[in-house]
Amino acid sequence: MSTATDTPVGRGADAPPAPPSDGSDTRPPHGEYSKAEAWRRRLPLMPAFLFVVVCTQIPFLLTIWYSLRSRNLLRPEGEKFVGLRNYLDIFVDSTFRSAALNSILFTLGCVVVSLLLGLGLALLLDRKFVGRGFIRTLLITPFLIMPVAGAMLWSISMFDPTYGLVNWLIGTVGISPVDWTSQFPMVSIIIALVWQWTPFMMLLLLAGLQSQTGDVLEAASMDGAGPLKTFVHITLPHLRFYLELSVLLGAIYVVNTFDQIYLMTAGGPGTASANLPFYIYQRAFLGFDIGQSAAMGVITVIAPIVIATFALRLIFTSINSKEQS
Repeated sequence: MSTATDTPVGRGADAPPAPPSDGSDTRPPHGEYSKAEAWRRRLPLMPAFLFVVVCTQIPFLLTIWYSLRSRNLLRPEGEKFVGLRNYLDIFVDSTFRSAALNSILFTLGCVVVSLLLGLGLALLLDRKFVGRGFIRTLLITPFLIMPVAGAMLWSISMFDPTYGLVNWLIGTVGISPVDWTSQFPMVSIIIALVWQWTPFMMLLLLAGLQSQTGDVLEAASMDGAGPLKTFVHITLPHLRFYLELSVLLGAIYVVNTFDQIYLMTAGGPGTASANLPFYIYQRAFLGFDIGQSAAMGVITVIAPIVIATFALRLIFTSINSKEQS
């Protein structure tokens, strides 16, 4: 014979107990329980969060502080607070403007060319053929090489005016040897950057191509669409998110290029191939001007953050519109 303490119908053995019949519920309110559960889940991430704050945000705050002071390591007694004067001085500095323009040219040239090459290679690797895995591994290899090693490879083995492979190749058709890093420093650096970053673009776009369902392509083929129309009207819209992500990540990484410039051209001739990170290095460690180099560093950090914020909004907008459709 059942009693009042039996398990109610439809309630499993593991189900939480029902509240007392007198209306006094001892369980915590839903909001407090959710907050405690949220903190319990965040707690294991706190060491990583503190590590990131200590290693990135505190140095950045110190950089902002130094950018507001006139500080030269050769004249430490002359240090004083100058406010925003360092920022005003660098904007009238012609070398800073030239380095900023070079940074834009390096970024645009590398991202655009490597994106087009990566898209072409991704389209080839999306097809089945013998040895595809081996070829894909070889194409990924430049991205796995350290930037210093890659810069030395291009500077000595490829672009050397006497023993370089490029001059040997053009010499076979009767063209005179060229000192690439001196006569064409910007082109030389962009070629080395494209060689390094094309595999990165290829991997992202190949992931996008392989996420495309074969039913859509088969339906387009049955409707009479050729390869070009299928690519333009089906594949490219599908790859929009991956293309935007490739451009964003590539630009963030390439704008901070230092190794190739330092090892291949040293910013020369003069400062013709210097970008912002390299010019900051020159002002800080060769000119010992900590105040202006810190101001340049703050601008170099904030400008990509602002651009990346707008780019991420565009990406998330395209994602939301795609999900709604």
